[in-house]
Amino acid sequence: MQNLIEKMPKAELHLHIEGTLEPELMFDLAKRNGLSLPYDSVDDIRAAYDFQDLQSFLDVYYQGMAVLQTEQDFFDLTFHYLQRCADQNIVYVEMFFDPQAHLSRGIAFETVLKGIIRAMQQAKTDLQVESQLILSILRHLDEDDGLKALDLAIAYQDYIVGIGLDSSERNNPPEKFRSLYQKARQAGFRLVAHAGEEGDASYVRGAVEVLRVERIDHGNNALQDMKLVAKLREMQMPLTLCPLSNLKLKVVEKVSEHPLLKMMNLGLKVTVNSDDPAYFDGYLVENFTAVQEAFQLKPNQLIELAKNSFEASFLPQERKAHYLEKLMRFSRKNRVLTGA
Repeated sequence: MQNLIEKMPKAELHLHIEGTLEPELMFDLAKRNGLSLPYDSVDDIRAAYDFQDLQSFLDVYYQGMAVLQTEQDFFDLTFHYLQRCADQNIVYVEMFFDPQAHLSRGIAFETVLKGIIRAMQQAKTDLQVESQLILSILRHLDEDDGLKALDLAIAYQDYIVGIGLDSSERNNPPEKFRSLYQKARQAGFRLVAHAGEEGDASYVRGAVEVLRVERIDHGNNALQDMKLVAKLREMQMPLTLCPLSNLKLKVVEKVSEHPLLKMMNLGLKVTVNSDDPAYFDGYLVENFTAVQEAFQLKPNQLIELAKNSFEASFLPQERKAHYLEKLMRFSRKNRVLTGA
């Protein structure tokens, strides 16, 4: 099973690039930029990753971003993650980035984007890892602030495929960003939103019906509303689940309580992802391993989850077909009966 998980071609659709900032790189960048950290060692940083909920994580997450100052910093951050993708047979990834969190620190949008894009281009050439970007709007800020970030993104649509919504969910419902999403849709962006991690099922419904997203990030609490579940199943709305993230932030007490298997059994289109892996004790392989062990998933179920990730991506159809055929070849080679 472990060999299957490690070797099968995979896509990741719910990954915050700032959430891949490992403590070792944090120290290196702080030293390079002449910054002091409120930690004495890598172990001290890891000890601070004892989160009680989403907000306690976000406090540390935004603090860690302070070391990201230059184009080279963003290149190093992104290329480190894409190298790990190559090691884990993640052949395609859609990465979130949070420009508002950098703009508020006086870091230019172009500085952030150029560093990330240069790493993406080099990884495609050197590592054969393909990637696209999704700009995430910070929902704890007002819509006008988000609209400014959207306007910047419109000038870089060759590199940014979609618009997302993240940060503190509670008391920041999807409806708050109705106008922003309408403008993003008219501009041609693909649309996703975090919903149903902290917020109840109404947050998922709002993302689907008001923001008209094509994909829900998390979506756990959709199970509170079986009419909504039926709608999501009928639409085959992808849900980008993040098991170890949910465990670390105490959304669930143990992986076996995660809704992934129940959602699969209900016919929902779910994917496995790592969210902010440097903070949550695991990248994509570790997330797959955790759910396989918790639910005793069979090989065909693992292949199904990988297949969902390609089908739910924002790749052009010919690239989807390419990766799906690659996955099916792998499945046949390993004698995995899909659809069994």
